[in-house]
Amino acid sequence: MRLKIRVLGSAAGGGFPQWNCNCTQCSAVRAGAPGFTARTQSSIAVSGDGLRYALINASPDVRAQILATPELQPGRALRDSAIAGIVVIDAQIDHVTGLLLLRESTTPLQLYCTARVYEDLCSHFPVIPMLEHYCGVVWHEVRPGAWFGVDGVPGMEFNAVALHSKPPPYSPHRRNAQPGDNIGLILRDSASGRRAFYAPGLGRLDAAVAAAMDSAELLLIDGTCWSDDELQRLGVSRQSARDMGHLPQSGPGGTNQLLAQHAGKRRVLIHINNTNPLLDDHGAERQELSRLGTELARDGQLIEV
Repeated sequence: MRLKIRVLGSAAGGGFPQWNCNCTQCSAVRAGAPGFTARTQSSIAVSGDGLRYALINASPDVRAQILATPELQPGRALRDSAIAGIVVIDAQIDHVTGLLLLRESTTPLQLYCTARVYEDLCSHFPVIPMLEHYCGVVWHEVRPGAWFGVDGVPGMEFNAVALHSKPPPYSPHRRNAQPGDNIGLILRDSASGRRAFYAPGLGRLDAAVAAAMDSAELLLIDGTCWSDDELQRLGVSRQSARDMGHLPQSGPGGTNQLLAQHAGKRRVLIHINNTNPLLDDHGAERQELSRLGTELARDGQLIEV
């Protein structure tokens, strides 16, 4: 079997369209304009055998994402799921709120995250204490730089790569980020050794990220904003993409330049903000992305490595 990655959601926080946004692109997708496709918030499911899956991030859209993904739905018992464990790469609300929607589980949720993320989820955004009143949570600590497995997901190994990004705004770690607040994941097929690198929140290239990218056949990388001042120009935020912990695609040091160094690999952008002009299939930026040989992830997409 090959490593299977099912893209459950490909948008950044808020999805596309965002519920309260009347920007040109959100208006276009609501109107059903050609070239604009609705997207849910970023999450993937990964499997080594196509039967049991690790859910990577539990977005607020997780229920709809499971309903849209037959292989994750019950079918082996009265109450069951193909989701064996959940790995969260940070404590951002758009990556962990979906844990609350899984509270009907008949067994404790198997949660894999770093100690820094676990601290936030126990106290500052207390998802885990809330779940203890429903199904319970079993925590498995993830340590940056160490390989680990997800119980019940055969044929797969994971390695956490500490990323320079930003903890969530609610976290006291926001102004003093440390390794473990944000991670990317190397996903490795145990049999073939083939790898994917998943990093939907990437604020800076460093030696660990460069090594992870060099080692992987597939790069599934942060595509939040096309330009650094995108949100500022549109008047929706005072922050730049880099201020929020995301490399933009364009400009010096952007992900377009970064990914050009890996022209022989499959390169896919995920976690696309509703303001990113890449969401217009017919726009100049999308044509530029295609010319560079980089793809844009879409909800429901199956990627095999």
